[in-house]
Amino acid sequence: MAEVPDALAPHVSVENQFPADLFDSMVGFIEQHPQWDQYRLMQSALAGFLFQQGCQDKPVVRHYLDGLFRKPEPATR
Repeated sequence: MAEVPDALAPHVSVENQFPADLFDSMVGFIEQHPQWDQYRLMQSALAGFLFQQGCQDKPVVRHYLDGLFRKPEPATR
């Protein structure tokens, strides 16, 4: 019998197809805001949606607040 790991991986990969206009808007936003990337944007959007729908799980609230108040990381060259 296969062993069950003690803890799950901290990240889950998700594949999704977006309408072209929504995807283009996301790309445009990321180009104008280099401190954001597709992963941070999607985390913020999902946490914002769940929070606005009444989810009060601590990790969701933390991601929601991080999306609102996270300071931009300094650009590296």
